[in-house]
Amino acid sequence: MQIKIESRIFGGAKITLAGAALAGFLLFTGAPSSRADDDCQKRIARADHRLHEAIEHHGNNSAQADNARHNLHEARESCYSRNHRWWDEDGHRWREDRDWDDHDHDKYEREHPPSR
Repeated sequence: MQIKIESRIFGGAKITLAGAALAGFLLFTGAPSSRADDDCQKRIARADHRLHEAIEHHGNNSAQADNARHNLHEARESCYSRNHRWWDEDGHRWREDRDWDDHDHDKYEREHPPSR
């Protein structure tokens, strides 16, 4: 009788310990992808901002805007190739289709002419 009770106690402890280990494993394996998402979001947001700044200060067809446009394309491409999604800074959402337009900021110059 004593052995059966101890067996049940230790059996329950083993199940609880195994469940806790599994939960910990699942918790920590999900962390790197959210970190990658944060890095992608920040990188795209920074590149998008730099493109806005280049257009505002130098014009849409300037070398600075072309360079910033290229950097934004590279950031989007990098995120999409790693995560199969990219951050749409203007729409403030993740997009899963590779449907960005490298000239989606061309309208910005009409709204904000370059400062001279």
